Amino acid sequence: MNWFFITVGYSGLFPKAPGTMGTIASLPLGIAILLYFGPQTLFLATILITLIAIKAIDKHERTSNEHDDSRIVIDELVGMWFALSIAPGIGFDTTALLQWNNGIAIQIVLSFLLFRFFDIRKPSIIGRIDRETKGGLGVMGDDIIAGFAAGIASAMIWQGVLKSGLLG
Repeated sequence: MNWFFITVGYSGLFPKAPGTMGTIASLPLGIAILLYFGPQTLFLATILITLIAIKAIDKHERTSNEHDDSRIVIDELVGMWFALSIAPGIGFDTTALLQWNNGIAIQIVLSFLLFRFFDIRKPSIIGRIDRETKGGLGVMGDDIIAGFAAGIASAMIWQGVLKSGLLG
């Protein structure tokens, strides 16, 4: 169960781009929770998963003696879900995904792209956490901050689009 959990249903076992595959694997459930239960529920579920994942990664690192195994992608799920829960600062229903004027579909795509950008490039404090923090918190920490940054940036971009009147 631990390996299934920390590799997000074994998506981290893909030989090429396991982080991107883990992020993609996390999207359907994250979007479903977002649409059916709302951003607050997704945010709280992400906090719970984060706490469980830190302990699971610590356990894995003790037995494998390897820090930040590339096959561990639960950190990508957490980062992506934080981004998804922060970006849509608007109310919507289950039909909202197909309505471009409320921005949810755009924010999902933006959140994904921005999260992958921040997670791969690791600017500023994201990179510092990645380099200097050990254990499960170190594995999870950079993705948590990258998720928050992606969610905030996505919301700001969408608000800029709305204020500019680009969509009419």
